[in-house]
Amino acid sequence: MKKYKWIIILLNLVLLLVYFNYSVAEKETLLKDGQPVLLKLAPVDPRSLMQGDYMSLRYDISRNIDAEKIPRRGYCVVTLDTKGIAQAVRFQKDPIPLKAGEHLIKYTSPNQWSINIGAESFFFQEGHAEKYEKAAYGGIRTDKNGNSLLVGLYDEQLKQIK
Repeated sequence: MKKYKWIIILLNLVLLLVYFNYSVAEKETLLKDGQPVLLKLAPVDPRSLMQGDYMSLRYDISRNIDAEKIPRRGYCVVTLDTKGIAQAVRFQKDPIPLKAGEHLIKYTSPNQWSINIGAESFFFQEGHAEKYEKAAYGGIRTDKNGNSLLVGLYDEQLKQIK
């Protein structure tokens, strides 16, 4: 029995490492091949904007939404203008139907007041808060399945803040 215990532990460890590497590879592919999308940031109470080494983000597309009328999990369908800035079109439960020029962003609705796209915090190096206060857009990359990954913050001139 003791022999099988170590085999099971080793097998679980290998499976965990395979899953972790697969997840990292998926994110790397999304960073490399994903569709760049800029999401306008909504105003946030400045007293709680900076907390430690991160900035809490809220997006304009998630404002003025009656979350009780949309599915708790689903897709925000957006179109991009010529500058790559997203405009919300609709919220839907399934990834289809999707028209030409529309892109998907997965979301969850944890309560009746907001939706989350999975990129609600931006972490930065301590002491660099002033630089990021000028942020007007959150830059994400999305894939055809609606997965998104925050890649940075952008100013009014659509330049990435570094």
